[in-house]
Amino acid sequence: MSGGIATATVGGMDLAGVAGLAARVRANIGRVIVGKDEVIELALVALLSEGHILLEDVPGLGKTVLAKAIARSIGCSFKRIQFTPDLIPTDITGINFYNQRSGEFEFRPGPLAAQIVLADEINRATPRTQSALLEAMEERQITTEGVTLPLPAPFLVIATQNPIELEGTFPLPEAQLDRFLVRLKLGYPSEAEERDILDRFEDANPLTNLEPVAEADDLVAAARALSAVHCEPVVRAYIVQLVQATRRNAGLELGASPRASLALFRGARALAAIRGRAFVLPDDVKALAPVVLPHRLILSSSARLRGRDAAAIVAEVLEATPAPVVE
Repeated sequence: MSGGIATATVGGMDLAGVAGLAARVRANIGRVIVGKDEVIELALVALLSEGHILLEDVPGLGKTVLAKAIARSIGCSFKRIQFTPDLIPTDITGINFYNQRSGEFEFRPGPLAAQIVLADEINRATPRTQSALLEAMEERQITTEGVTLPLPAPFLVIATQNPIELEGTFPLPEAQLDRFLVRLKLGYPSEAEERDILDRFEDANPLTNLEPVAEADDLVAAARALSAVHCEPVVRAYIVQLVQATRRNAGLELGASPRASLALFRGARALAAIRGRAFVLPDDVKALAPVVLPHRLILSSSARLRGRDAAAIVAEVLEATPAPVVE
């Protein structure tokens, strides 16, 4: 198989353009986020795959800053929704109101009608409000008072949740977790990285002066161009074998869905393009499995009693499933 990146143009952009776009956005985000290159790369995978991101970590690690840096780097419309228990569906979808001047009812869209939506502390919203967000994530549309409206393209939800503080929260249902392409954790910075953060934020927040390095149309074109990334039949089979293995694992009550297979496939093509290749390697699939699969799995009661977690089971599945050799 050829090692060079394809030059075929799909949807107005070739794969070299996709790699260049990703490099510009990554460098721009890196002006604000310190030392999280892998997390930024995986966020770009979701972005190019038109998938949603769940950022799960303790407060103060930069989850909101990362979401804002992504939005500003692409020049997309951006809205932040602070989820609380008293939030109702129309607060995020929009309302119909009576315009006294025109004498007619008009629709006022809510914050979901943006291209990048930050759902802050998503697990603090009630299931009713979460279901309104679920339709937007899956169907790229919102429905309010019987009226259905399409959402702009691209449309990306970046949700955050604190896994430590559980009081007053409503755990995300499995159906909603399955809609997130990846679940990412920023983690604490190293000592050197934390010193760099102090230096970088000493005078002003670098996010304030962050300028776009791409447009929304570039992102749409890049997503279409990923269809030119080749995935060998043996690599496709490897993706299916990994997902099937989760359904047979004794430590899991519920394995990954076919949506997980599609997420691995689309994400692997995006990762290959970001890394300057026109073909998918098994290593691309291995890199994505730990962030694509665990949040879609339900542990068995015996596994929970033994203190096991889904991430450890995915690691076991990767170890037990032979990866194909692609020349």
